[in-house]
Amino acid sequence: MMAGKCWMMVFLLIATLPAYAMCPVWSPAQAKEEIARLQQQLRQWDESYYRDGQSLIDDTLYDGLLSRLQQWQRCFQPALPPWRAHLPDNGKIAHPVAHTGVRKLPDKRAVRAWMRDKNALWLQPKVDGVAVTLVYRQGLLVSMISRGNGVHGENWLDKARKIKAIPQRIPASSEEIVLQGELFLLMSGHQQAVQGGLNARAQVAGVLMRKADSPLLEKIGVFIWAWPDGPLTMPERLAALKALGFGLTAAWTRSVHSVEEVAEWRERWFRQPLPFVTDGVVLHQGTRSAGKRWIAGQNDQLAAWKYRPPAVTAEVQSVDFPVGRSGRISAVLNLAPIRLDDKTVRRVSLGSLARWQALDIVPGDQVAISLAGQGIPRFEQVIWRVAERRYPSVPDVEQYHSLSCFQQTASCRTQFLSRLGWLSHKEALDMPGVQQSTWQRLMQLEQFTHLFSWLGLTTEQLNRLTGIGEERAQRLIHHFNLSRQQPFRRWVKALGVPIPKVALQALPDDDWSTLLARDVTQWRQLPGIGQRLAERIVAWLSNAQVRELIQFLQHHLTPS
Repeated sequence: MMAGKCWMMVFLLIATLPAYAMCPVWSPAQAKEEIARLQQQLRQWDESYYRDGQSLIDDTLYDGLLSRLQQWQRCFQPALPPWRAHLPDNGKIAHPVAHTGVRKLPDKRAVRAWMRDKNALWLQPKVDGVAVTLVYRQGLLVSMISRGNGVHGENWLDKARKIKAIPQRIPASSEEIVLQGELFLLMSGHQQAVQGGLNARAQVAGVLMRKADSPLLEKIGVFIWAWPDGPLTMPERLAALKALGFGLTAAWTRSVHSVEEVAEWRERWFRQPLPFVTDGVVLHQGTRSAGKRWIAGQNDQLAAWKYRPPAVTAEVQSVDFPVGRSGRISAVLNLAPIRLDDKTVRRVSLGSLARWQALDIVPGDQVAISLAGQGIPRFEQVIWRVAERRYPSVPDVEQYHSLSCFQQTASCRTQFLSRLGWLSHKEALDMPGVQQSTWQRLMQLEQFTHLFSWLGLTTEQLNRLTGIGEERAQRLIHHFNLSRQQPFRRWVKALGVPIPKVALQALPDDDWSTLLARDVTQWRQLPGIGQRLAERIVAWLSNAQVRELIQFLQHHLTPS
């Protein structure tokens, strides 16, 4: 009975997950292994960063894998607490006030919701650096503590003595002043949109964690973003910080009243030259609770809206191998839907079959996806591989070539469809509105057996197809009839004869008989055609299937 209830709870949990977060089809043993392996990898990355100052994976990709791990836990280990980043817990120095962290907002809509019912909001660049606590007593710097786990950190005071941007003495306005901020690599005219992060944060972390001093310490700046128990309002805090020697904060803090203002500043700071690397913006409430109430990892009084990441994590759901019109087999990854900028991405091309084989990608693997020019999804790298490698079926490369699939068969469907798509393209027969989906519908007709079967179709036959009404059928027949008037060269192109563009433009022939009568020597007289290509063209045009199609065209077309 208990087992039945447990399974019902798991079912309800899975049912409430969004479609893109469905649970993997794993046995309990496989799920346990996959979860343990990913936990181990995340732990290694944590140790490398927090112990050695080396960032071995982009933050966004790390967050994506962490989210994926937590999803797996919800599916297979719902009773366990979700896995968290392994922050260093060996810090010996307690922070006078805990580092709360910052809430991350994914998009403009979330920012608008967070801003609702909040007054006196202020915006700052999210400086990409290393968080620390500075402690002054009687105006003297007595401690610089690494963030650590937010409660305890390491004493970096010896490093602070070498950083010129950190005042060693400040005007003593109170017995103790505690400041929280970011140590960053000083830049000159850094444009985030153009240059990216430049691994600046990892450089700073590495310098701070090494025992030996480095000349890079002199190139480190400090941006104070919190003054627990300081002046109550933001204007007062900014003025006081400037008087203490921390003027950078006031120079880069803006009052905002709407999400549109936030978006405008975010875009401006993303593109304009700045003295530091940034990865977004941070919204602050003008007033905060007393420092003694700050809790590590819990904070709703400030929120970050990060820039669009250069790449995000996506899970491979399946792999397709479409065949192009020339018989070239490519590989396409079908992904669990992800958001990149304002686009939902579900597929990404890997290019050739050989590249997929070299990359060794199977369903369940986690990959990094970015947007190339014109918003085209681009594969970047594999960032995590599942232990159990289940390889998809791969087409036989010997079966597909430039002379295969002129006829419609089950194994030829993708190449045949590619040939039809090219045939109606504006560079071939130029049939506006006749797209791949159109051909897919027409291929349902039993009369549609070869590449040019559509020339013999009637309006009545098209009317029988679902999704094609009488008006649409008449329009298709009209396009088909117009294609008959296209110049002979376009029909040569539609058939797929491997003639270079420059040679086709110079081709004087205007009928199939003249074209077929050409020998190797005559083909070589055209520009761009050498001996090997001439021999290939003659062999191609001698193919039995090609000859049958040409005979069909000779019968159905009136020379133009």
